[in-house]
Amino acid sequence: MRIFIQEKVRAAAVAAVFSLLCSTAISASQGTAPQPQTPPAYRQVTDEIGRTIRVPRDIHRIVSLAPNLTETIYALGLQDRLVGDTDYCDFPPEAQQKPKVGGAVNPSLESIAALHPDLVLVTKNLNRLETVEALEEIGIPSYATDPHTVEGILSSITRLSNFLGARETGATLTADLGRHVSALHERLAAVPPSRVLFIVWIEPLISIGKDTFIADALRDAGAVSVIDSSQNWPQVSLEEVVRLQPDYLIFVESHTGAAPHQADTLSKLPGWRLLDAVRSHRYATISDAINRPAPRLVSAVEDLARQLHPDAFTEEPENDREKAKPQAISLPPRAIGPSPLEDFCVVTKGAACAR
Repeated sequence: MRIFIQEKVRAAAVAAVFSLLCSTAISASQGTAPQPQTPPAYRQVTDEIGRTIRVPRDIHRIVSLAPNLTETIYALGLQDRLVGDTDYCDFPPEAQQKPKVGGAVNPSLESIAALHPDLVLVTKNLNRLETVEALEEIGIPSYATDPHTVEGILSSITRLSNFLGARETGATLTADLGRHVSALHERLAAVPPSRVLFIVWIEPLISIGKDTFIADALRDAGAVSVIDSSQNWPQVSLEEVVRLQPDYLIFVESHTGAAPHQADTLSKLPGWRLLDAVRSHRYATISDAINRPAPRLVSAVEDLARQLHPDAFTEEPENDREKAKPQAISLPPRAIGPSPLEDFCVVTKGAACAR
């Protein structure tokens, strides 16, 4: 009987202790504030060619591998994050002072890695797939852009600004550029488009294809290329151009003024005087901003429209013309060098992310 009573007492004591512990635990849990969750250090985003990439939540160090992307970074006011760019990133002039990582097609991976970037910006029609894959192997993420039209350029600027945390600046910039493009459409709505030959290179004669952003920019300027090619940068024969008889020849300015010089001497080259445009000196020369899918392209389009269709702008006072232009100013023109490949993004193999 004594043993039975002892067992009962012991069981009651254990139950009391257990109850006390439970009530203490419940009380403690109710009195402790929930701990805030730490936001993840990385995030996943999808770039313009559909790749999902993993990047730091806060991007502080950027390397640009294309001149148009460097220009866009400056236009968005993010130049302090730009820690490096290419030898061809020459606008705005301050971009020339940034550390260089080599060319756009064959950048130095060692130079890029030494800058410890959080992100490398590339563009599909200029940078190579091999570069993107090599960056991935050493743990550096890359974000690719791929605009094909003027509208696509504005959309690309918006996506990039949102991605980099400059949403308000990007929205203001693209809204302003969009208003200028819409104003051109309205002004030129009743004007027949001029048939033009956009000259990338003279010997051999290279022009633009119908699916390039430059061809789309020409359409916004009230022009249409006489070259109807699915290639981006087709080589064409002078005989074919003579048959097509464009209304205007379009040249791009260069650092040394080579474009006006070439236009003046074109009639001395064999066969060119068979073109009515050459005999009548119907030339248009525009900033090489037209070559880059960046904000300043819109001002180059406006300039071309004024040259091709001056009557559509006669009612506007001269002093208002400059005010109407986008604030992205014209690029110091680049000289026509020994090869058009860098200037016009001609990459025949291994275009970045062209899977």
